[in-house]
Amino acid sequence: MDIVVKVGQMLLMLSILVILHEFGHYITAKWFKVRVEKFYLFMDAGFSLVKKKIGETEWGIGWLPLGGYVKLSGMIDESMDTEQMKSEPQPWEFRAKPAWQRLIIMLGGIIVNVLLAWLIFSVVYSTYGKKYVSTEMTQEKGLVFGETGKKIGFQDGDRIISVDGKYQKNFNRMLLDVLLGEEIKIQRDGKPVTLHLTDADIKLILQTEGRNFMHTPVKRVMIDSVTKNSNADKAGLMAGDQIVSIDGKQHKYFGQMNEEAFNHKKGDLNLGILRNGEALTVTAAVDSLGKMGLVQKPEYDRDFSVVENHNFFSAVPVAMRESYDLIVYNVKQFKLILRPSTGAYEQVNSVIGIAAKLPSTWNWEFFWNFTALFSIGLAFMNLLPIPGLDGGHALFTIAEMITGRKLSDKAAGTVQTVGMIILLSLMALTFGKDIYQLIFK
Repeated sequence: MDIVVKVGQMLLMLSILVILHEFGHYITAKWFKVRVEKFYLFMDAGFSLVKKKIGETEWGIGWLPLGGYVKLSGMIDESMDTEQMKSEPQPWEFRAKPAWQRLIIMLGGIIVNVLLAWLIFSVVYSTYGKKYVSTEMTQEKGLVFGETGKKIGFQDGDRIISVDGKYQKNFNRMLLDVLLGEEIKIQRDGKPVTLHLTDADIKLILQTEGRNFMHTPVKRVMIDSVTKNSNADKAGLMAGDQIVSIDGKQHKYFGQMNEEAFNHKKGDLNLGILRNGEALTVTAAVDSLGKMGLVQKPEYDRDFSVVENHNFFSAVPVAMRESYDLIVYNVKQFKLILRPSTGAYEQVNSVIGIAAKLPSTWNWEFFWNFTALFSIGLAFMNLLPIPGLDGGHALFTIAEMITGRKLSDKAAGTVQTVGMIILLSLMALTFGKDIYQLIFK
């Protein structure tokens, strides 16, 4: 049932984003009187699940959930149909339109994705409020760090003052800032200290604990559930057990046991637990992936979450700022991916990897927040100046507007082919990685 919910969320999300993205191209094309031959949700490689021609446009659903497309007359696109290009341009064709109109058509999908995110955030914030974890409350008593955090220069009790000169009130966002920033200022024993993370430091974080390399001290950590026939189950661990120590170390932060288990692959962990007030020591085996087969539940001294309530009109500027911030984060993350020494490229996920991380229970608030976030990500990805993407088409159109020289049809076909090879290769790599992790990890 869990997988059904996750797949259902992913398919609905993709359907909404793809349809509206392609509608951005469709409506701008119709605005400039360009004939739209096809409008497809998902790719129809070989055959369509559903199709119906209405007027001059064939509307359909493909079988391969890897985006979608609109096919415009007189344009070399994903279909790689070059037959039209052999005849003289017709007034209804994309290639017959002025460069500025073609540019707007190419950017139409991206613009719709950004506007969609803005609208979703506005509705979500006015319905549920804007929710986040407070940095101030979270690190009021200082933060605690695992082995990774201490290796790169942090110490228990540190408080983050700013990253690149800016204070971040959202703790989860602040964790991301630390990974993407250059200068981290902290308060340690009442004194300011500055840290600069190297690419090797970032790689170590990403390969071990990710955004969980820093923690808030926990009041207690309970075992929420134990997988049947797992190592934890065989060791006698039970839901409701409180974890007090791990191999003789006091349990100070959520994620500490995962870290210790990762360091004891194919070994054992001695867990000090409290069960109904009785102190026990249980030895559990750790598998080759650093897992024991249990789910933890942290309990903190206080709730660190904050809710900012808005009506729709006050939510609109807040949603606009959130959309802008997400675009900035996409740019920073992409720059990090382009630095191979950080290993950030290994963290890129396909839709399979994203779906695997979605919650197993349906939550509309989460769904719409994630859809808005994904919409910004889709807009940014399509804006990249890669042949085959909207950004690639836009780049050549802008170059034409500046130089007055248009790319020949033959050159456009070659560029599109190269772009599709690059995109398909990247997709094969990310899908292959996510499928491997899903099956073997």
